[in-house]
Amino acid sequence: MFGWGKSETVEASDATAKRVRDAKNAGALERAAQPAEGGLSGAATRLVERLLDVGIDGKGPFDSAHKVATKALEQAHGDRDQALRVLMRDHRQLGAVGGFATGLGGFFTMPVSLPANILEFYLLGTRLTAATAKVRGYDIDQPEIRSAVLLTLAGADSDDLLKKAGLQVAGGKLSSLAFERLPAPALMVLNKAVGFRLLGRIGQGTFAKLGRAVPLVGGLIGAGVDVYMLGRIGKQAAKEFPPVATFGR
Repeated sequence: MFGWGKSETVEASDATAKRVRDAKNAGALERAAQPAEGGLSGAATRLVERLLDVGIDGKGPFDSAHKVATKALEQAHGDRDQALRVLMRDHRQLGAVGGFATGLGGFFTMPVSLPANILEFYLLGTRLTAATAKVRGYDIDQPEIRSAVLLTLAGADSDDLLKKAGLQVAGGKLSSLAFERLPAPALMVLNKAVGFRLLGRIGQGTFAKLGRAVPLVGGLIGAGVDVYMLGRIGKQAAKEFPPVATFGR
């Protein structure tokens, strides 16, 4: 449906991750000399930019991670653990609504609704992860933390990407990337490697949701899958971003 197979996206991701070490020494002039991206490479870059710009910083009616984290803390009266439960509940509810609405029309609306829902799902997952990090005391404007947010979305693939990039995270927590202080070129390459993996997962998610071809039933399947997957992302985010005050203990 998207023109790229999982093997193609994984190969591109691995090759990109291995360039992170080289990118540490790249300067602004080298980056400026890079050709315009297209095809799979351009798609990965655009996806990452969209997730960072909208999923974390917010745009239009889509509130930023800063705002939803602050609101959750207010509702929880400053209780950070309760705030995380509020974030999980609210994002799973949004995922259920979006998944049901885009799957409601069945086969005839699938070509438009399914890609839209997958993007919406990843935007919600990005914001849930970033807001979790914010509640736990991290600076989600820090480039390394933003990369850690993207890596959290990659799930089990994140360990493999970091290994290929020659990076080690203290205590096995992605949030420890904050101590790496990687230069911007290296972070850009790392983010792009994650983008390739997410594109591969988009293809998998598409086939997992083919039950949406049946009206109404498709809506129920879409809602259920999105709620379940957002729950997994929320739990992983809480694991990868332990409270700053206790980090490393």
